[in-house]
Amino acid sequence: MEWTDEGIVLSARRHGESGAVVTLLTRDHGRHAGLAHGAGSRRARGLFETGNRVQAIWRARLAEHLGHYSCELLESYAAALLDDPLRLSALTAAAAVADAALPEREPHPRTYEGLRALLGTLAASPPGPAGLATAWPADYVRWELDLLADLGFGLDLTRCAATGGQEDLVYVSPKTGRAVSAAAGAPYRDQLLPLPAFLAQPAAAGEPPDAAAILAGLRLTGFFLDRYVFAHPAGHVAAAGQAAATRDRFVQRLRAAAAAGS
Repeated sequence: MEWTDEGIVLSARRHGESGAVVTLLTRDHGRHAGLAHGAGSRRARGLFETGNRVQAIWRARLAEHLGHYSCELLESYAAALLDDPLRLSALTAAAAVADAALPEREPHPRTYEGLRALLGTLAASPPGPAGLATAWPADYVRWELDLLADLGFGLDLTRCAATGGQEDLVYVSPKTGRAVSAAAGAPYRDQLLPLPAFLAQPAAAGEPPDAAAILAGLRLTGFFLDRYVFAHPAGHVAAAGQAAATRDRFVQRLRAAAAAGS
């Protein structure tokens, strides 16, 4: 059997002398692995860099087989970020999280389109601490929220779990994933997660959120990723551990960049 689709490279693991098992997040076929012959050669090495968008043809005798990939490069996002360890770290974190979270061969077009948009924003943003004042850090947090929702673990940040009101939402319950207002959450604030304003009021216009708000957003999404994704990976356990570590390095790098730019 055979299909053609576009996809984003999530990982490429060496196989034999010159091949690699490449995992793509495809638009219509989900997270899908295949063997790419010659992927380790000098000519093809750059094709399967994490984050690259490719046009892929997958062929196999039976649907359950690993199959083989033939790919052509559409966009090289990784190459655009080589001069900026922070944005490159965000790219690798997003790819690792998607690789660990998504079930194999199950279409998730919303997550695919969101990741493609995030990579485009990363590539178009300025490098270094200056980039923290642009859209990409908030877009990264929102992508993780959308990923959780696409997997069935969406957070309800639109109204207070206790009162039903939509005003002054500043906390999230770690038990329910629902927002809590300042007044209702005051007696339990040490047990609740902070809800940054850019997530509580996503339609509000204004300047991009500051580093403290971004880090609070990453703490929020990280808590639920730990609970629902890394503790129960769709793939193998090693992928979940690697994704958690890769994401932690990104958060640490972002925290350091924010401190350097303050």
